[in-house]
Amino acid sequence: MSPTNRTVVVTGIGATTPLGGDAASTWEGLIAGRSGVQLLEQDWAADQAVRIAAPVAVEPTEVIPRPQARKLDRSAQFALIAAQEAWKDAGFEGRAGEDPAADPDRLGAVIASGIGGVTTLLDQYDVLKEKGVRRVSPHTVPMLMPNSPSANVGLLVGARAGVHTPVSACASGAEAIGYAIEMIRTGRADVVVAGGTEAAIHPLPIAAFGNMMAMSKNNENPQAASRPYDVARDGFVMGEGAGVVVLESAEHAAKRGARVYAEAVGQGISADAHDIVQPEPEGRGISHALQNLLDNTDLDPAEIVHVNAHATSTPAGDIAELKALRKVFGDEADHFAVSATKSMTGHLLGGAGGVESVATILALYHRVAPPTINVENLDPEANVDIVRGEARKLPVEGRIAALNDSFGFGGHNVVLAFRTV
Repeated sequence: MSPTNRTVVVTGIGATTPLGGDAASTWEGLIAGRSGVQLLEQDWAADQAVRIAAPVAVEPTEVIPRPQARKLDRSAQFALIAAQEAWKDAGFEGRAGEDPAADPDRLGAVIASGIGGVTTLLDQYDVLKEKGVRRVSPHTVPMLMPNSPSANVGLLVGARAGVHTPVSACASGAEAIGYAIEMIRTGRADVVVAGGTEAAIHPLPIAAFGNMMAMSKNNENPQAASRPYDVARDGFVMGEGAGVVVLESAEHAAKRGARVYAEAVGQGISADAHDIVQPEPEGRGISHALQNLLDNTDLDPAEIVHVNAHATSTPAGDIAELKALRKVFGDEADHFAVSATKSMTGHLLGGAGGVESVATILALYHRVAPPTINVENLDPEANVDIVRGEARKLPVEGRIAALNDSFGFGGHNVVLAFRTV
């Protein structure tokens, strides 16, 4: 097999999310249909129009030593926690070079963030204004850099084949995983640690998203606020956390006897060229991404049984995505069990693609699709099979595949495909 079409597999997963401090507890929460959204208790939230969000279930300082945590933005803390779990889950011990199964020159890291170290940037500006120049942390720049999570994960595992940081708003995490797949497929690396992270539960992002009418203001009922496909949906709920996977060439994974969760089939990418924040209403850009996936992989539409939808709970975005699925797959879309896990985790922005890839991979591995919660009155335009109320078993026989859709401000569209092995 030539270096340009190597099979890529997933051998490790890690996460820290509003539903749990690791991948296992996150998956348990998803299958149980549990919401991680809550009323914000910080003093600054009292004056906000939006007073709800989905913070991580386990604070990073319970996992990372405090001296180390003080030198990392919250987004990098999340990324390290998820990467540590994924690296260990893949069966590696220590940094590349220390473990003979991991060659540092053949190891990459691609960790994305849509906003980066916004908490550090804004907090240190407050320090500058209130306490003066000398009190600004000397760690500020390496903390606020958008590439900080990726760089720190690269240092963690000893990656020397390349460390990258795609930034494409809420499609960032998915684009990172797609980039990692191509690094392996084209022969640049044998192993890549990839995913997305975000930490933007802060007064300014909350106020800004709220003022642009993008977020739900259902402060009276937080756990029901994120309601994709419901006629009463009124915007997304901010979440935080990270999702990371370890990808390998199938040959490399087999040589070391690694457990394989799924095949990472490939990606489809496009751009709307429509508006900086609004999705193209007919889903044309999304359709192009889906078609791009089919044109550039060996994925058979008949294999697809599950879609982890982007579905942020916005009036326009949820339906545009479904229109695209119908346009590309036609009646085949009737057989897709569509889940909107943001109904439970909220929207992790640049971290969404990472966390939702973990969910998609586990859905295939366990052959069960998570539910979409809070759908009391289904939008009549949601003309596909939405998994509602409780989890649903997927076919137990044969090879099956699933899609993970991610879209972002600026018109970025990324679709990832995974398949059982």
